[in-house]
Amino acid sequence: MSKHVKNLGLLASLLALILTLQGCVVAVGAAGVMAAKVANDRRTVGTQLDDQNADAAISYQWSKSDALKAQTNLQADVYNGVALLTGQAPNQELVNEAVSRAQEVSYIKKIHNQIRIDEPIGAGTQANDLWLASKVRTKIVADERVPALQVKVVVQDSEVFLMGRLTNLEATAAVDIARNITGVARVVRAFEIVQ
Repeated sequence: MSKHVKNLGLLASLLALILTLQGCVVAVGAAGVMAAKVANDRRTVGTQLDDQNADAAISYQWSKSDALKAQTNLQADVYNGVALLTGQAPNQELVNEAVSRAQEVSYIKKIHNQIRIDEPIGAGTQANDLWLASKVRTKIVADERVPALQVKVVVQDSEVFLMGRLTNLEATAAVDIARNITGVARVVRAFEIVQ
């Protein structure tokens, strides 16, 4: 085997090791952030888990309908037992079916139906929504008036939906931050106001 081939093999092994270690650092960092979020959330750990399970349960209910799967773009986000339904459906009948199926999840205490009657948005709009959500989260994190770990940001077709358990002052500040971000078409509050 030539010296050049051995050096390439060593370089490839070293590169693989570095990439593996970087992945570990990212995983440890992400785990640390997640632990901080869980520990500082105003919901109990049990409620956080119940909320995640309810998200999945609503999606499962929707998946049982061929019409909802084929013709809509729907998203369910649950925070403290309150479901926010967003997305698009081409007609009111499908919106009603989506809400009805979400109501079948017994854990849900209240539903905010924000499904728009429209054709499902495309990949370009979805990518823009991810970018807008990132901008909103970044601005909220940078603002001392809002406890960022208490706010859930959902964006659909440039509309920003804010969820969480906040005081009225915190909620007002969060809405003000989101409204002043370029590209945001509308801000909808779905907060639970606490004292």
